[in-house]
Amino acid sequence: MIDPADPDQLARLLRKHRIEPKHRLGQNFLTDAALRDRVAEAAGGPSDAVVDIGAGVGTLTVALAERHPRVVAVELDRRLIPALREVVEGRGPVEIVEADILKLDLGELFPNGGEAVAGNIPYNLTGALIRKLLETQPRPRILSLVVQREVADRWTASGGASLATVAVQVFAEARLEFAIPAAAFTPAPRVDSALVVLNVRERPAVDVPDLDAFFRLVEAVFQFRRKQLGGALGRIAGIGSEAAGSRLRDAGIDPKRRAQTLSLREWEVVYHRFATPTRPR
Repeated sequence: MIDPADPDQLARLLRKHRIEPKHRLGQNFLTDAALRDRVAEAAGGPSDAVVDIGAGVGTLTVALAERHPRVVAVELDRRLIPALREVVEGRGPVEIVEADILKLDLGELFPNGGEAVAGNIPYNLTGALIRKLLETQPRPRILSLVVQREVADRWTASGGASLATVAVQVFAEARLEFAIPAAAFTPAPRVDSALVVLNVRERPAVDVPDLDAFFRLVEAVFQFRRKQLGGALGRIAGIGSEAAGSRLRDAGIDPKRRAQTLSLREWEVVYHRFATPTRPR
């Protein structure tokens, strides 16, 4: 059987199917079998069904198929599908879905939720993907994602460095498992990566009546990430920076701070103080 984690076997497979990896699609294939197996081991328990996002030519898929009763391999690039089919043939319960993960309704595949999700995620997809997976019911139980090291550091930091980071921390407990050097991929990306495991919470970590409104406010504030909170919220709420600053000080938050420094608890406080934001002008 073909193992795409072997560099020589991968090279032959790509030549056979006339595949040239596309940088814009984040097609950097993991060619370190030991690291690949560690990623697969982190993707839930032996009874979990797993979604392999961006399955590519099946590098992670084959390792997941050895460990789980059901694997759904999702791949957007139709050029890779024949190679993926060849690699997973005879490997067990693997379902191949040619689709854009951002448009795929996982609820149809897993109506009760609770599945595990694994994958090597392109940098330009991380924000949109994490929100789709975590903000939409039913949610998966655990995510085992290889992302750029910078993204991994942000997701596991104590502050909300971005909208995606806030979404991660609201819905999951994130931990950085291990770093993955660029040299472990073919072709090698420009930066190192890391495996982040997200254990999805039973309930969101913020107590707000409307999560959609909460994230709309967070997103609006991050549009002014270079501005101080008082000025940003004053503009968003249409009350001016002085009034917004007064509300923040009353809540124990310095209006001179910026969005990326706020903890989840502080975001919750900001939401309750500015509960019905308007669109920024």
